[in-house]
Amino acid sequence: MTDHNKNGNAPDTQNRKPPGLLKVFQSVLAGALGVQSSKRHEEDFTSGSPWPYIIVGIVFTAGFVVTLMLIVKWVLSGS
Repeated sequence: MTDHNKNGNAPDTQNRKPPGLLKVFQSVLAGALGVQSSKRHEEDFTSGSPWPYIIVGIVFTAGFVVTLMLIVKWVLSGS
C-alpha cells in the first residue's frame, strides 16, 4: 500500500510540514472513537514524527480517565 506521486516515486516525507495541533487532536479523537478514515490514517503515518500523536494521545487518555472518575464521584455522592 504505497502511494506514488505522478513521477512514479514514493512520496517524500522529508518535505512535508508537520501536522498542526488541531489536526493531531482530530486524528487522536477519531482514532479513539474508531471512526478515522483510511486516508487520514495513512496521512498520519506518513507525516513524520509520531511524537505529537503520542503526546496528544496520552493527554487525551488522562483527561478521559479523570472525567470518568469525576462523573463516578458525582454520581456516588448523590446516593
